[in-house]
Amino acid sequence: MKDAFKLVKPKIVPPLDSGFRPAVLANRAYLDEVNSSGDGVPLLIGLERCDGYISHYQTKVFPDDHPRADANLDFIERIIKFLIWQKGGWKIYVGGSRKIGEYISECYSPDGKCKFDYHFMAEDVYEEEFTVVTCNVDEVPSENESGEPLGRHLDGCRIGFDLGASDRKSSAVIDGEAVFSEEIIWNPKVQADPEYHYQEIMKSLQAAAEKMPRLDAIGGSAAGIYIDNQVRIASLFRGIPAERYGEVRRLFLRIRDEMGVPLEIANDGDVTALAGSMSLNDNGVLGIAMGSSEAGGYVNLEGNITGWLNELAFAPIDYNPEAPADEWSGDRGVGSLYFSQQCVFRLAPKVGIEVPEDFSKAEQLQYVQEKLERGHEGAEKIWQTIGCYLGYGIAHYADFYDLRHVLILGRCTSGRGGKFILEGALEVLNAEFTEVAENVNIQLPDEKSRRVGQAIAAASLPLIDKESN
Repeated sequence: MKDAFKLVKPKIVPPLDSGFRPAVLANRAYLDEVNSSGDGVPLLIGLERCDGYISHYQTKVFPDDHPRADANLDFIERIIKFLIWQKGGWKIYVGGSRKIGEYISECYSPDGKCKFDYHFMAEDVYEEEFTVVTCNVDEVPSENESGEPLGRHLDGCRIGFDLGASDRKSSAVIDGEAVFSEEIIWNPKVQADPEYHYQEIMKSLQAAAEKMPRLDAIGGSAAGIYIDNQVRIASLFRGIPAERYGEVRRLFLRIRDEMGVPLEIANDGDVTALAGSMSLNDNGVLGIAMGSSEAGGYVNLEGNITGWLNELAFAPIDYNPEAPADEWSGDRGVGSLYFSQQCVFRLAPKVGIEVPEDFSKAEQLQYVQEKLERGHEGAEKIWQTIGCYLGYGIAHYADFYDLRHVLILGRCTSGRGGKFILEGALEVLNAEFTEVAENVNIQLPDEKSRRVGQAIAAASLPLIDKESN
């Protein structure tokens, strides 16, 4: 960060991270400065994704010739970094400032600061040449948002599955009631053979199918980006060589054909949000799944899935220039390192907990969680720190989403950990963001829902063609 962009120390400092500088505080301080100066000018950001859908984000910045104009650059770069992982896009419109547009174009270039995002969005997600357009505010194309109902079908005999990097879950669901649930430890990220994934997933599906008189539909939840039931990019398949990735892309179509019933696969964050919307009977739900990474999903105020990426694992929440760097994207201060087991492993050495290296990731997390359950003071500080992070993270997310509820799920919220995370988040919101605390319900479901609720919600994804049946 340039010195011109001011970082703000939080009122409540995470016990194990004195250098934490919340994105939400820096953004609000910058906007307060712009507004109080009386010199602010409009800036309109447009993001174009597939099928011509366009999202808008409007803000104010200093004019290009203002003495504080340099502060605009890092502010808008971080805003766009968030937006592109929240909503997705292969084309960015910067309307209102040529200087900012040129800087963003430099960042989002093949060798620029945001080269990971440039290649990821262009090559892996949208298969379009990544483009930055600098223009006037009125030249940004009109907003054209998507939104469609997803899931909520619980009739018949269904399988729901949830694929995580450390474990996979499956449930047999009959007319909305789970009659069987199974959780199996696995380690898919290191597997180079697509057949491994196919066989292991099929084992879980067949185990659930055996518990029902018939099978009508299958719904799945997994980390990653899925379009038309095809895998575009997912951390589960990072071990697959490029020349065999085509087999992975059609993996769920193959499973659908093999099982002979409708199948729908969705991002695990969207299914988290769906589970929350269904259980709360309300909308405006942001789902945050804290597992091997952070998964985000959103059901808007109309009760629809937006078609946004909601890949909050790559969205920054800490602006400290010395914040930890994500090993995949290379960016610092992003959600995956604060709201997942990666955070637990990062903080464990600070409290003298040595995690056995020969354990699987699931076993490593369980090892630390067992210390937490036994009242280990250092382990408690780990989860208290995550709770503090989450409070500032939710306030940040509330600046980008229309929220009524935030639903927290995932392996990291199991046992006493969920209580520490929730209490820490509420303490922050009540201390610094009373408007969020008063208007957003932070929901931590019961233990059963936290562990298998996602698989059950996933079962509701497909619509059963009753005439065919």
